[in-house]
Amino acid sequence: MSGPGPRHDLPVVIVGGLHADARRAAVARLLADVPGSVVLHHDLATATAGTVVRTVRDATGILDAGEAPLVNDCACCALREDLVPELVRLAEAGGTPLAVVELWDSVEPKAMAEVVTAGGFTVTGVITAVDPALVLPYLGNGDDLAEGGLAAAATDQRTVADTFARQLEYASVLALAESLPGSPEADDEDRELLTQLHPTARRVPIGHGDPAGAPVPAPPVSPPSELARAALAGFDVEAAAAAQHPACALLPAEADAHGVATLVWHRRRPFHPERLYAALEDLTCAAARSRGRFWLAGKGDTLLHWDAAGGALCVESAGPWLAALPDAAWELVPPVRRAAAALDWHPEHGDRCQHLVFTSPGLDRDGLERLLESCLLTDAEYAAGQAAWERLPPAFDTLLEV
Repeated sequence: MSGPGPRHDLPVVIVGGLHADARRAAVARLLADVPGSVVLHHDLATATAGTVVRTVRDATGILDAGEAPLVNDCACCALREDLVPELVRLAEAGGTPLAVVELWDSVEPKAMAEVVTAGGFTVTGVITAVDPALVLPYLGNGDDLAEGGLAAAATDQRTVADTFARQLEYASVLALAESLPGSPEADDEDRELLTQLHPTARRVPIGHGDPAGAPVPAPPVSPPSELARAALAGFDVEAAAAAQHPACALLPAEADAHGVATLVWHRRRPFHPERLYAALEDLTCAAARSRGRFWLAGKGDTLLHWDAAGGALCVESAGPWLAALPDAAWELVPPVRRAAAALDWHPEHGDRCQHLVFTSPGLDRDGLERLLESCLLTDAEYAAGQAAWERLPPAFDTLLEV
């Protein structure tokens, strides 16, 4: 087995987001603030014609352009195959203080950050550019990406809402572009929704009304801007992946401000499969965004992942609960997973629990809690024990494709 490849000293920052005007404004700001920086961009809009168009540019304009052929009819695969060689070329040429990888609209930063890191580069920042006024409309948009010409492959079945949610929640920095041409004005509710969806992100304003994509005048002062400092601050790819994993996800905390609320619902009793299944539509539509992990009676070994946005819910297995693993396997489990399990540990059930988080303007907290509680096993059902739970109707088998 070959070892890791050579390391390169060219720092790389990834800038993504479905809000294209905000993304272009963030990239223009970085080009102006870091003299000599270069932007790589792969345009996937031409993928249906069989190619992906790559451009390399700096603050003065395009330096190089070319085409990357499709790989397995997948535009994102072509991006992955072409991106690292281009970064290597830049690194070997020298003289570039920062490489900015501007992702195409629906490309998610997690996969690209991992590709860049595996290629021997250091990702110093992951930025998702956001127009705060568009956060709720995008989270509520359950359309398939393909309907808007945003699919990255013929088989791409993602929606606008779930793609935007992952772009937003993975980034360590949110570049906030307000008052962009043609965009509505953001208000306190919009900003609060953004804060509650990703409370640990560093939020950096990038100006009001800068024409998207237009060169931004260099600031008259020499210290780097806040966005440039954020882009170079450092990024831990492994920690970011762990923060998204259902077993140890870094979920938001309770909050209630400016008409937006986050409910954190934590219980140590399993759901009744039929009652939860019957309530799925109401639970999915109760909040703009909900996520977490849950425990279903009859599937006591399986940690189930809850991921909802845009009125659509994805439920899938995320592997076993830690308590379901033999002791010998624990050493193979990442420390962050063991730490998360320890926080939820129960002497009888281990880390099995309900940990769901709902965030939305106008959240009906009381009604939502009543509905969730009604889906749990009753006292009598709980007292009947594990053997009885295994005999409950397998209402989720179709959903989980068991």
